[in-house]
Amino acid sequence: MRSLLPILTVVAAIITLWYAATVWLNSQWSYDQAARAGVGISFSEMVADTMAQERPVLPAPHQVAQGLWQGVAGQKITSKRSLVYHGWITFSATMLGFAIGTGLGVLLAVGIVHDRAMDMSVMPWAIASQTVPILAIAPMVIVVLGGPPLNVPPLFSKAVIAAYLTFFPVVVGMVKGLRSPDGMQLDLLSTYNASRGQTFWKLRLPASMPYLFASLKVAVAAAVVGTIVAELPSGAVAGLGARLLQGSYYGQTVQIWAALFAAATLAAGLVVIIGVIERATLRQMGMAR
Repeated sequence: MRSLLPILTVVAAIITLWYAATVWLNSQWSYDQAARAGVGISFSEMVADTMAQERPVLPAPHQVAQGLWQGVAGQKITSKRSLVYHGWITFSATMLGFAIGTGLGVLLAVGIVHDRAMDMSVMPWAIASQTVPILAIAPMVIVVLGGPPLNVPPLFSKAVIAAYLTFFPVVVGMVKGLRSPDGMQLDLLSTYNASRGQTFWKLRLPASMPYLFASLKVAVAAAVVGTIVAELPSGAVAGLGARLLQGSYYGQTVQIWAALFAAATLAAGLVVIIGVIERATLRQMGMAR
């Protein structure tokens, strides 16, 4: 219980500040409506109105919670209004991009560690690739892959953007992990006449596991962001990004915030799953922390 107290205190403070900001940002609309109607409005009436506006500047926490509940449990999962339906679309592209980016990142990291030419030539380009804003390249990738003559399915087009944001954390973390064994350990294997392959499988790869899983947690959250960004310029009609876009078109701020929280929940859930796999893997390898 003591460990939960600081967390609950922070959550309570955030919710309190959120409600205060809701009153502040939505109050102008309440006063304007009262002025148009030629009636006065008390402070308590203004506060009550800011908590129940249909299209508030900032929805109150209970409005967002209600929007989440309606989107998750209040609709059939096949409904175009269901956050479960849209979440599954985003999840599918995220996992495909995450798998592609992780595979490429691991292979590139192995090449960088074992080949000095790749280390000197490829690694700087990998770093430079991350300086390009994702919002700039996402529309180009979607247009090039989705249009003729390629006509790539939207799922794969979005996965490419997710993979783009996934591979860099994996490359950096895996390179650091593969290089983590110290000189004494490498010299010991050399005295046993171990080959480069044996050194990799018996020393470098096991030593890299904590670094890899730390990178995967960052990468999977970035993959969710990449998928959502890819859904915005593609004219997608499904996915959490499309849900955000639809909410912005029609001024449905509650819908926007509900989709944001759904995306955050999806990313957090994936990070937790990777954490569970990490603990099981490290425990199996005798490296549990």
